[in-house]
Amino acid sequence: MLALEALHKRYGDVVALDGASLAAHRGRILGFLGPNGAGKTTAMRSVFGLVSLDDGTTAWDGEPISPASRLRFGYMPEQRGLYPKMRVADQITWLGRLRGMAVSDASEAARHWLGRLGLANRLDDRVEHLSHGNQQRAQLAASLVHDPELLVLDEPFSGLDPMGADAMADILRDRAESGAAVVFSSHQLDVVEDLCDDVAVIADGRIVLDGTIEGVRASAPKRRLEVAFADPTIIWTPPIAAEPSRNGRGVQAWLIPADADPGALLEDAGGRGRVTQFTFSPPALSEIFREAVQ
Repeated sequence: MLALEALHKRYGDVVALDGASLAAHRGRILGFLGPNGAGKTTAMRSVFGLVSLDDGTTAWDGEPISPASRLRFGYMPEQRGLYPKMRVADQITWLGRLRGMAVSDASEAARHWLGRLGLANRLDDRVEHLSHGNQQRAQLAASLVHDPELLVLDEPFSGLDPMGADAMADILRDRAESGAAVVFSSHQLDVVEDLCDDVAVIADGRIVLDGTIEGVRASAPKRRLEVAFADPTIIWTPPIAAEPSRNGRGVQAWLIPADADPGALLEDAGGRGRVTQFTFSPPALSEIFREAVQ
């Protein structure tokens, strides 16, 4: 298990981390969320010793993280770091060698991961000749080549086409199922909700919400109410405190208190016209996120 405890970091007058704590467990995927500048990247960089913390601890399986334990970690930074002039397969093999792998093992693993990521026909190309999305796939291969126990990725889905995003998601699921702990940050909250087991939200350097996806949604103080009428011109407002929410075509949606009576609401809506759709469910992760960081 990865455990970050009470992390503090300042850059002059800027507070990047203000007591942030989180845990990522083996066999599970943690979505690490927060607005720009909230402290996500600083926290992730601290795992790899790339940030000198002012205070706090980073631990893996109950022991302080050391250079030796970092050899078993995989990292994909937001600012990609491959060498543009090197050939793709040679570079991934070389990075595997830096993790202590034998040449033959590193070469075999590099070809395996590049092939799985759709780059089997680009092994001898220079990195600079790859598209942005393919460079991202190669960067992921670099983080996987040594079969890491912990995988930390900063915005891995940024810039990927749908096929690349699907390949990325499949690999992250496989890594978790194989027993690795997976942590990734993303602004694509629908991806996090679909893919992750757990979530942690950081704002102003502090963790403001964390838990399982199901638990966080179930414990939200509001519910999402969606109503559609056979007559699309009908406009209905719930007879309780309600906050308008984003809705689809022909659907009216609100966030309302979780203790509201859905039966009474359906009866009231039915008094306006024939109801063709009525849902009362926990809010989406994106709505919970907005509440948490405001």
